[in-house]
Amino acid sequence: MVTSHPLQVVGLPYLHEVLKPAVNRIFEEKKYVELDPGKMELSRSRRISFKGSLSEARVRESSLELLKGYLGDIVDAIVGSVEKCPLLMRVAFKQLRRRVEEQFPSARHEEVRYFSISGFLFLRFFAPAVLTPKLFSLREQHADPRTGRTLLLLAKALQSIGNLGLQLGQGKEPWMAPLHAVLLPSVTRVKAFLDNLVAVESAEAGEEPVLPALFRPPATIKEGYLHTRTAGGPALLPRFAFKKRYFWLSTEALTYSKSPEWQVRCSIPVPWMRAVERVDEGTFQHPHVMQIVAQDGAGQLHTTYIQCKSAQELWQWLWAVRQASSTNEAMLPTCHPGIFRAGRWTCCLQPACTAPGCSRTHSTVVLGEWSDPLDPAAAAQTLYGHLRQAGARLRVAGAEGAEGSTASEPPCPGQAGGPLGGRLQAVLRDLDIAHDAFARRDGAPGPPPSPPPGSQPPHDPLP
Repeated sequence: MVTSHPLQVVGLPYLHEVLKPAVNRIFEEKKYVELDPGKMELSRSRRISFKGSLSEARVRESSLELLKGYLGDIVDAIVGSVEKCPLLMRVAFKQLRRRVEEQFPSARHEEVRYFSISGFLFLRFFAPAVLTPKLFSLREQHADPRTGRTLLLLAKALQSIGNLGLQLGQGKEPWMAPLHAVLLPSVTRVKAFLDNLVAVESAEAGEEPVLPALFRPPATIKEGYLHTRTAGGPALLPRFAFKKRYFWLSTEALTYSKSPEWQVRCSIPVPWMRAVERVDEGTFQHPHVMQIVAQDGAGQLHTTYIQCKSAQELWQWLWAVRQASSTNEAMLPTCHPGIFRAGRWTCCLQPACTAPGCSRTHSTVVLGEWSDPLDPAAAAQTLYGHLRQAGARLRVAGAEGAEGSTASEPPCPGQAGGPLGGRLQAVLRDLDIAHDAFARRDGAPGPPPSPPPGSQPPHDPLP
């Protein structure tokens, strides 16, 4: 995912580290949570969560306990994340608070210095991510209705905390009141968290801005599930040689692991990359394969093969990885679009594993890599349509030529009435007959009748 909001670009890895465990727990447990009496589904909840009769009070009590647990985990993770917060964010918040204090020096405006930061962190960062985890790459799919309702209630609670509890009891949702006893102590903890967050050294002399490049964390450029294998891997049972892994691409490395939550991860540093290329179709039993050739600190080249689900996904990853490695030095001018198997390269048949590449490399995505493989039937139908339009133009040209010529002037070979034009018309008639027969056999209507010689040819929408 490519994020656009500056706070997301800098803080996305931080956001994942803070919220992902709690969000994953909510998705996995799928508990029924509801505080609004007008939306409680007592019979449904009883079948799922309770035994015997169920009352509104019991649903509220159970929901309140669940929300307290989830919210407690989230608040604990947030207030304990001071050292995890990117330095660039902390310095920016410190400068923001200083400007606010200069503008509102009065003691009665003390809360404003907290609002200036909590408005960004809670109302535009933590609460939206809890409400819609997929948009922040915390989950692959949107929440089901039950989980979504839990996330909505938690996002409302985080908004109240971000507002420092000043609007508690003033809203149009009095059924949220049971949570107030939890929210107010959380506000006190959040204020202390914000004080600690801005307690950081920064270059303030002369209002010099802090250089983002010195503190910017590796923001995730693209991520998702792919399949991978390394060169020299198992030769037997090639269908099992590719393993499903979750990939993250940042400006620093291409990292992958068994799942997004898996802690053991492999990594290809971006500065090590020397070539990012497609692999010839048919090299593996799987289509849509790309390769990344990397050079380690000892100067050894290593190739990792990555299989995508579609041609479109293939060029998206090619473009992203090539963009990330575009400033690398010592890029390889050539590489092998095949694989070294049975003592030779499948692409050029050279017998040496270290033989120079037989195909040039690319620094960006070339035109051929942006297109899906052609559908033969669709391509044939498109070509037939163009030929019919050309035939109509040919007939019009022949009719106009016949009207403007004299009987003593024989048509040129390339004109519609000449020998070549006659042969083309005959070929087009044969195509019409064959296409009509195929359409009748397939149960589809035949081609529309050809326009009369004097009519205008149909407009060709393609350039």
